[in-house]
Amino acid sequence: MHYSRFAQKSPRPLRAPRNIDLPIDLRIGAQFTSMVRLFWPSILSGVLLVGGCAGRKPAAPAANQGSADVRNQNLIVTPANALQGKVLKVNPGARFVVLNFPIGKLPNLGERLSIYRHNLKVGEVKITGPQREDNIVADISNGEAQVGDDVMNR
Repeated sequence: MHYSRFAQKSPRPLRAPRNIDLPIDLRIGAQFTSMVRLFWPSILSGVLLVGGCAGRKPAAPAANQGSADVRNQNLIVTPANALQGKVLKVNPGARFVVLNFPIGKLPNLGERLSIYRHNLKVGEVKITGPQREDNIVADISNGEAQVGDDVMNR
């Protein structure tokens, strides 16, 4: 059986005449492309700017709610990079303590630190060494210390 008699004849391909000019001019196309490249980012940035400014505004505090004026309060601000550790061991007879600090944040030799218990200052220490891993020894120069007290450089 011949398949050729079932095959359809394909239509002749269309060809454009050779003397017709195309409507696209390459110079205008390049200018148009550069205009579009500038147009869309500017539209996008404008939409983002307007959208960001038109967002929700925080509610204004009500006047005289009975709270104290913030300017008259004595605020204590602790910097985030403050050196902070704990008392691990205490030798009251020899007046020294073993302190523990986060890894990589040990105090320098000779540095003076304060000891706090329940956020109240109870003593001062001077870092003397030796140091092993994240523990270091300090002499009690003033006050007292107990295991678990906080040590800070404020």
